[in-house]
Amino acid sequence: MPKAKTNNKEIEGKLIAVEGLDGSGKSTQIRLLKRWLELEGYKVFFTEWNSSELVKKATRKGKKKKLLTPTSFSLIHATDFADRYERQILPLLKGGYLVLADRYVYTAYARDSVRGCDRDWLRKLYRFARKPDITFFFELPLEVALGRILEGRPALKYHEAGMDLGFSKDPYESFRIFQGRIYEEYGRIFKEFPAERINACDPSEMQQARMRETVRRIIDLKKFKLRRGGKS
Repeated sequence: MPKAKTNNKEIEGKLIAVEGLDGSGKSTQIRLLKRWLELEGYKVFFTEWNSSELVKKATRKGKKKKLLTPTSFSLIHATDFADRYERQILPLLKGGYLVLADRYVYTAYARDSVRGCDRDWLRKLYRFARKPDITFFFELPLEVALGRILEGRPALKYHEAGMDLGFSKDPYESFRIFQGRIYEEYGRIFKEFPAERINACDPSEMQQARMRETVRRIIDLKKFKLRRGGKS
């Protein structure tokens, strides 16, 4: 994994990340933001959590055979992130793109801490990652988030429900406990790191308008315009 922090003076691009509980609507909103920026003619790249081809097979095998300890689980996700960061995120930031991330290092801070990993160790593990220029944190009451996720879902996956942590033998109860602890951890994280808070109970149009206004206010968008013909 990369060892040193990136010098932000070398970076022409801007990084926008969304965080929040499952069911908070953050993925929908970041994709709407991406579409808006594309239609406005800006250079945009999108990346999402746990999507590197490099470690997908190892992750699937470890989950299927239930071989993952909290530390190995954390390291697999860190490897996934480091691969995407080095191959996608950092080069495109240096290339002057707006990089939109559906979840960032804060997801690891929350989930892995709940799984028992040391908070300081996690921050050191991801110390190479540049801090986002904007982080949107989608705030939603826990019970509302749980209702959205569980509505109509036939089954929960073993690790998704936190069954590996022994909270409960019932996957739905385990999931509630797991998500509740992640919810509490997010509260700690965003006292430590700056974030633009979005009320995820507001109408979707209102949330999107707030995001666009924030992006316009913080980022000089004209620097990211594509030239005619699609080239920068």
